[in-house]
Amino acid sequence: MKVKRSDRLKGELQKEIYEIISKKLKNPNITEMFSVTRVDVAGDLSHAKVYISVYSADPARKKRTFDEISASAKTVRYELARVMQSRTVPELHFIADDSMEYGAKIDSLLKSVKSGEEEEV
Repeated sequence: MKVKRSDRLKGELQKEIYEIISKKLKNPNITEMFSVTRVDVAGDLSHAKVYISVYSADPARKKRTFDEISASAKTVRYELARVMQSRTVPELHFIADDSMEYGAKIDSLLKSVKSGEEEEV
């Protein structure tokens, strides 16, 4: 099976963006653990949506970490241009990805429903 160029690019962008944010950005306000969960690239490679999931019990620290990552989009793009073997590097748009939290919430609800059923039997 042949892997499309855009799929290969998405995977490489995802890995490189995480590396840049976690290792090259010296931002003391990025305090919480985060993950680059997905990257969607426009067909003409001019824009990329970067989905970021921030893990924190404190909503204020979670928001601050995401906001700092978003504010550093130009710096991340500049660093990407230095490491990527591509003519153009897309403009980055960071989007908060709460799918992990949503999944955990659904899982918790399903477990509580299941335990409730067992008690009734």
